[in-house]
Amino acid sequence: MLSVLVESSARHAHVTKEHLAILFGEGHSLHNKRELSQPGQYLTEEKVRVEGPRGAIDRVSILGPERSATQVEVSLTDARVLGIKPPIRESGDVAGSTALKIIGPAGSIELAEGAIIAKRHIHLTPAVAEQHGLKDKQIVAVKIGGERGLIFNEVVCRVHANFSPAMHIDYDESNAAGLSGEVYGEVLA
Repeated sequence: MLSVLVESSARHAHVTKEHLAILFGEGHSLHNKRELSQPGQYLTEEKVRVEGPRGAIDRVSILGPERSATQVEVSLTDARVLGIKPPIRESGDVAGSTALKIIGPAGSIELAEGAIIAKRHIHLTPAVAEQHGLKDKQIVAVKIGGERGLIFNEVVCRVHANFSPAMHIDYDESNAAGLSGEVYGEVLA
């Protein structure tokens, strides 16, 4: 049995170097506020406003480092506030996703695509995956105990040497399970 740390991920944006310059000014670089559980990933000091056809959300964090494509990850609740219907996808899979506007202190970007709801997923190292008979892109379920315990289905395994074992869900999912503090889930392959 594999027990994995379950982390809740708030709405956030990933930006390209070009979009960072538009949003924050030419020559601007991301400022690391704190490291995240995945090696090389960090929460930045930079915040943006995201706007949809029906509403906006202020102070959306940017995660670093810069990416090859700009995207905004929101929850279903956020999507309703914004008035958008983004697809549920793995991070980085933005082709054909939902349009959204991002506003920074120096400028704004109209994304033709880039808004998604992140598919729940587990980061695994190759060694941990092999030890437990799991493969990259395999779909599993994860059982969470507690007073509002539940089983998350359709959890994709993501295997890479640079990962640290952890499951990521959004705050809608976290709240549904009543999660707080350090929580572990049991992977049901």
